[in-house]
Amino acid sequence: MTQFATGVMALQVQSEFQKAYEKGIHKSKYWEPTYEDSLSLIAQVPIVASYVYRRMYKNGQVIPMDDSLDYGGNFAHMLGFNDPAMQELMRLYVTIHSDHEGGNVSAHTGHLVASALSDPYLSFAAALNGLAGPLHGLANQEVLLWIKSVVEECGENVGKEHLKDYVWKTLNSGKVVPGFGHGVLRKTDPRYSCQREFALKHLPDDPLFKLVSNLYEVVPPILLELGKVKNPWPNVDAHSGVLLNHYGLTEARYYTVLFGVSRAIGICAQLIWDRALGLPLERPKSVTMEWLENYCKKAA
Repeated sequence: MTQFATGVMALQVQSEFQKAYEKGIHKSKYWEPTYEDSLSLIAQVPIVASYVYRRMYKNGQVIPMDDSLDYGGNFAHMLGFNDPAMQELMRLYVTIHSDHEGGNVSAHTGHLVASALSDPYLSFAAALNGLAGPLHGLANQEVLLWIKSVVEECGENVGKEHLKDYVWKTLNSGKVVPGFGHGVLRKTDPRYSCQREFALKHLPDDPLFKLVSNLYEVVPPILLELGKVKNPWPNVDAHSGVLLNHYGLTEARYYTVLFGVSRAIGICAQLIWDRALGLPLERPKSVTMEWLENYCKKAA
């Protein structure tokens, strides 16, 4: 993610918004160079991201883009995956990860930074740094690593009762079961559901997919039993790593970069609207020490 964010920052020198602002563009026209920057950024992030992957894991052997392929298919191709099913998975992945309400860390960071009239490159790079946090974009890789820990300790064909014991072991150790719960949703994440449909169609016998299916039945009742969880249902991260792993993209540390490529579409769309609507600089309210003292007294 550090390399990816750095690559996006390096693209900033071509920002049309910055050039237009320096020439004194009227604020009613801010959205126009923002639109141009957004299109350029969305087009270029798969190239930067695939370069990071090939540099890190494939001895720097870069694969050029293929103009005959669509966005998701070409991204998979530049990563080194030409299986039509993997290209179809990448289309699905990019689509469902593109945006998800503006309150999440990466989308809000992009909006916040852009409110200072930072161009889309600067704003998106900041959003990527938020996405890299363990509580946001790292969740998908943590799910896969946790599932592999289940397999390592219990085997691929672990029964549901044994699986329940492992879930309780995780919770009792002070950890969470990654891939379950959501800050906004109060039901099964529809992005999880469409990935499950993809798996049922393309890899119904994959051992890790079967394990994910069993977790869908085992984990929610346990979380409900705890009584502290508002949403015990699986989210988008509960499934994506297993699908990518099936088609050979096994480097879990890279998964957040995939998330970042997808998120460019949603964040840039929001930035265009921010400038078109003339939204102001975002400034959080501050509180005094007196307020903090009173708040603590009431909470005590």
